[in-house]
Amino acid sequence: MSALPSVRRHILLTGGSSGIGFQAAALLLQDGHRLTLPCRDAATAAGLSERLGSRVSTPVCDLADLSSVECCAQSLLAEGEPIDTLVLNAGLQYSGWAEPRWSSQGFELTIAVNHLAHQALLQQLMPLLVQGTAARLVVTASEVHDPNSAGGKVGQPAGLGDLAGLRQGPGAPMLDGSASFNAEKAYKDSKLCNLLMARELERQLREQGRPLPVLAWSPGLVIPRSKDGFFRHSRSHNPGAQALFALVARDLLRLTETPQRAGALLAGLATGLVPQARSESSGFQYWSNRVLAPGRLRFEPGQPSSEACSDVLARQLWDLSANQIPRL
Repeated sequence: MSALPSVRRHILLTGGSSGIGFQAAALLLQDGHRLTLPCRDAATAAGLSERLGSRVSTPVCDLADLSSVECCAQSLLAEGEPIDTLVLNAGLQYSGWAEPRWSSQGFELTIAVNHLAHQALLQQLMPLLVQGTAARLVVTASEVHDPNSAGGKVGQPAGLGDLAGLRQGPGAPMLDGSASFNAEKAYKDSKLCNLLMARELERQLREQGRPLPVLAWSPGLVIPRSKDGFFRHSRSHNPGAQALFALVARDLLRLTETPQRAGALLAGLATGLVPQARSESSGFQYWSNRVLAPGRLRFEPGQPSSEACSDVLARQLWDLSANQIPRL
């Protein structure tokens, strides 16, 4: 495998204050890369700088507020420093909530944070990314986007329909236009959006004659042992059941990945050190961390769901999302 150039990279990574994003950031910083880690507020930014050191840049960028995303992007564009790797990793899942939560602009919060904010960053920071050295884009998706996957089969499957909810705009509880909110499906739908967005961006760049590697990946089921981990945004009337699920999946069946190992995979994708994710191979790739047997996972190229491979849906999603995002 041919790795990326040995020079240190400027990597912008969302979701770097916790979970696999933090683990990846710590490894990347250790290897000498320059990191920009957007944080949702000043307190989070200060805490992250204290944990990782003053060498990291932690601009405020609240993904639940498109105005905050725009301000962050304007600041980065004014600085003008090229981005070698853009990692769209932050994710929100609030399982167990019966009613939707809303972003500052009135969008259902899962879609606002996991999809709309990331497309906004992607659109606005493209001038810096295309100037980067061996530039690449990495997007954290999930196998639950696929109704035929193990996680995708649990509960309502992902499905965007004709995007009636996005056509409606603010106030729609679900992207497919359903009036009945389902937090788990909203998360699955947002991960489907991640894949469609990544594929559409790769197509646009290729047709413009400036192709670059676009890598989407599924880290598998990551359940840390800390109480603020997997279920930190969930609401349940039976927290004991959640603890039991974590115990069975993680410790008995051994179907999960650790944040540390998942973070190492993400760092490898960001720097081109994952086998076969070759730096010189432009185009779209999807990687999945698959369970082969209890305690045995393998990170390998995969195939997204049929809906995630729809070029028509990808273009519609991109265009409808772009219409909801403030213009610089």
